[in-house]
Amino acid sequence: MRLKLASVICLAVLFGSAQVFAGGTSEREGTLIGISKFVSHPALNAVEQGIKDELDARGYTDLQFDLQDSAADVTAARQIASKFQADRVDLAVGIATPNAQALKSAMRGIPVVYTAITDPVSAGLVDAIDQGAPGIAGVTHRTPVKDQIEFLMELYDIRRLGHVYSSGEANAVYLAEQTEAAANELGIEFVSQTVTNPAEVRQATQSIIQRVDAIYVSTDNQVVSALSALSEVAMEAGVPVLSADPESAETNDVLIAWGFDWYGIGRTTGELIHRILEGENPGDIPPILVEDAAAMEMILNLDVAERIGITFPESLVENAERIIQDGEIIRR
Repeated sequence: MRLKLASVICLAVLFGSAQVFAGGTSEREGTLIGISKFVSHPALNAVEQGIKDELDARGYTDLQFDLQDSAADVTAARQIASKFQADRVDLAVGIATPNAQALKSAMRGIPVVYTAITDPVSAGLVDAIDQGAPGIAGVTHRTPVKDQIEFLMELYDIRRLGHVYSSGEANAVYLAEQTEAAANELGIEFVSQTVTNPAEVRQATQSIIQRVDAIYVSTDNQVVSALSALSEVAMEAGVPVLSADPESAETNDVLIAWGFDWYGIGRTTGELIHRILEGENPGDIPPILVEDAAAMEMILNLDVAERIGITFPESLVENAERIIQDGEIIRR
């Protein structure tokens, strides 16, 4: 079955390449931007839309986009990168760590922009967080893992914190290390389980759900893309879920989602792309770090809170950017 799936992914990428080649690079008019996204889920989709909207707002009229989705497959991400190099896109964008890594390895003479990256240094995209790197620039964010866990602890008695993460994604491994360190500092037990693809998330959650008081979900793309499976298992066990990804929380049984505005990160990425298209050398641009609390938003699910038996302080409900009550999303 794996061989068949790999073949389908390969054919899909090659077919997309054939579509672009049909016009011929020499016949292309305007600027072609290749966007390689690790997997389709609300957060990464919001980043992609933010990029396009920012460039549109800046008045570009000759842009063409080659939008590719590797469906959480690293091999497909590499194939997309090779496609972009062969097509000689004018600029390549990697949304999430595996796709940015693939672009950096494949691109020659083509600027690369990365985004939705937690730690570009550990991902091997740059050597230092305050320095640029030849041919590549991007946007990174610093997730306040300890603050997020502390926040949940103020509302709920937690002695054992569960965490499911992807062992093959540098971003996820880094955040798992941060989560474990935060748990140790806060005096709670860290209970983790790894996955290699989204299909394993349900079983991984089931394997730890009876041993934890709450589950923390980081900006791990493989886990977030299967958040419905994780949250269903947690809800059945009456275990609250705290997610660092607000975009994916609207349609899942997540008690609290507190994290960055991914659409806003997309707009920031669009600004960076504009700078490079205007002639700025990407190697002269250090990673753009988003860490301001103003760039974060919170979603509270009052329906989940009622089922679990948690009462949110009224002041918290009033200040949340979004609340879910009686199945409806209320935006502030």
